Amino acid sequence: MDKTIDHRITALNINDDSTTQSMMSSSAAGKYAVDTTMFDSLVEKASSISVVTTAESVSDFGQKRTLKQRYLELTDNDVDFIADRLSMQLDVNGGETVLAIGTEDDGASMELTDGDVTAVSAALEKAAKHPSIAGFARLLLDTGTAGSGSGPMAVTHAREIVDKKTAKKDQQAAPSFASSSSSSATTSSQKNVRMVHFLVRRNPVSTESIIEVRVAVVGNVDAGKSTMLGVLTQGSLDDGRGRARVALFRHKHELDSGRTSSVGLEILGFDRSAGDPVRHTDAHQISQHRKMDWHAVCSRASKLVSFLDLAGHEKYLKTTIFGMSSGSPDYVMLMVGANAGLTGMAREHLGLALALGVPVFVVITKIDMCPPSVLDTTLKQLTKVLRSSGCRKIPLAVNDRRAALMAASRFVSQRVCPVFQVSNVTGEGIDNLLTFLNILQLSHARRRATSTKEGDVQDTNNKSALPLRYDINETFNVPFVGTVVSGVLAAGEVRVGDSVWLGPDFHGAFVATTIKGIHRKRVEVESAQAGQSVSLALRKISRQLVRNGMVITSKADRITQQPLAPPIASGTFEAEIVVLYHSTTITPRYQAMVHCGCVRQSARVLSITHVDTTATHTVRGVDVEVRSAYTAGNSADGSGSANGSTLLRTGDRARVLFQFIRHPECLAVDSRLIFREGRTKGVGKVIRILTKDEEDALIESRGGS
Repeated sequence: MDKTIDHRITALNINDDSTTQSMMSSSAAGKYAVDTTMFDSLVEKASSISVVTTAESVSDFGQKRTLKQRYLELTDNDVDFIADRLSMQLDVNGGETVLAIGTEDDGASMELTDGDVTAVSAALEKAAKHPSIAGFARLLLDTGTAGSGSGPMAVTHAREIVDKKTAKKDQQAAPSFASSSSSSATTSSQKNVRMVHFLVRRNPVSTESIIEVRVAVVGNVDAGKSTMLGVLTQGSLDDGRGRARVALFRHKHELDSGRTSSVGLEILGFDRSAGDPVRHTDAHQISQHRKMDWHAVCSRASKLVSFLDLAGHEKYLKTTIFGMSSGSPDYVMLMVGANAGLTGMAREHLGLALALGVPVFVVITKIDMCPPSVLDTTLKQLTKVLRSSGCRKIPLAVNDRRAALMAASRFVSQRVCPVFQVSNVTGEGIDNLLTFLNILQLSHARRRATSTKEGDVQDTNNKSALPLRYDINETFNVPFVGTVVSGVLAAGEVRVGDSVWLGPDFHGAFVATTIKGIHRKRVEVESAQAGQSVSLALRKISRQLVRNGMVITSKADRITQQPLAPPIASGTFEAEIVVLYHSTTITPRYQAMVHCGCVRQSARVLSITHVDTTATHTVRGVDVEVRSAYTAGNSADGSGSANGSTLLRTGDRARVLFQFIRHPECLAVDSRLIFREGRTKGVGKVIRILTKDEEDALIESRGGS
């Protein structure tokens, strides 16, 4: 109280002569004497000043308003208060959030009635239109209504590590999916608290700021990947003969065979008024006998889900791996046919997603034509693989909106694996999948990359403040435009007219060029931020000089305008790897295809240094224990050498020096890599890039080989 009064007294501008005289008289009366008349006058003046705190407004001195009062007895100050809270959550979550209302800040129940829910909805809609948000709020789930289920919204928890005995019992038992209807966890919603969940999202100012979530669609051949995307994006069900997938194919042989052989791109939008799906074919477009193009979808959408339709046949595995590593997906949608199970390339694709560290959710298709006994066998098989010690996923069955909401909120952890059951013919389960995709947020990596802090150059998590790095994964020659490249902006920011470095070429050199134009989702934009997938038009560059795997970097610092040298292109790098599977051994001079981001090139092993460690990985659904350094029994001195050569076998971990066969590349430290011979053989991470001097010294030490 004393500090508050002192603060208010200091804030006053006292120019009254009588007050000054009284203070002088008080000082003359004695050192500790107090003039009560002057003191009462100052207190009266200070109490007349309205003090507004930053956290919350106070109606009377010392009396706070509860959240329920703010929602139900809405004032202008309450709208500002709610909008400020929402704005902070939106900034943290990348522009969208799912808000749960039903408890106070201290955990006490609001005891909402039907009329209260209506008032809360109106208050949130008004707050969402506040200038600081300029978006919308939509009711997703009300746990107190019969339509969404009156039971508690349970949260499933599991042990961090499943021991081998429990895993073996689980494999023999029936599929034990985590469900939203049964759990032993204790939450506030399990205490019969009525919770109301809202989707709040900012509307983008332009196409540059649209929220985008990238999903890679993988699975075995004939699992229904392209058909699933056709149903989601076109808005019409399939006829059972693949009619929904026709619009997604890019080549004639794909139409003839019905199998995807390239990396297909498709988008699904959610509108700016209520988050409803934006279809490529609506009533107005059908009347004009044409489907909505990407520009029209982006103009109506507040959020985009970009699908990477990848091939499922084994002979196109290299294309699928390239799409997974170069497309930088946030999530992987693993398609499993209910009548076929987790067989063929589906296991390979699951292992690929685990190796790249991308969260996975499973969609079981063709449930309309699958007998219940076969579907039960598929669920048992899927449970066995997901709960294995190598995968360590918690399968979560999603069969209604409540479960979809819980799965999306828990999907920030890679331990959770939502499982959907859908039919592209009858439409069963499609709404649950659409709800899940609508509220699915950016991954943690993308959220750090798309941080919107302005001027926060010192924040290393804000990749937009870092120097530009753009990875090229496809090249085009557009008439009347010139050379166009597509890829993902790994770091930094690019604008039309920027001078950049392009390279490395086959000799490791970089050339200067200028950004002539930028397109995002086939819409022309002026700039692009880190984490976005865009196409760039390059000035005075022939397409013959550009290849997949090249990078574009800044030629000058955006802040200081100081010139920047081109990055280092090297043909030799060191990586820490784990051999997932190999039928024999890996020795120096071993050659394999290396995938690292957009780079795809053969490389040879120069040297191997063992790392003593133990871990567990899964290779095509089989648990593989990573042993300690392979030393016992291979040489007389126990050095792990056989005939003078270091060996690597299945499960070994080591530091390996790779050298590209054809030409140098521009790799980034800490980037993930995959090396393979046919199917995936091993995974790793780049830990060091050798400079030109180090390469020359290495060649000299090896006798010029």
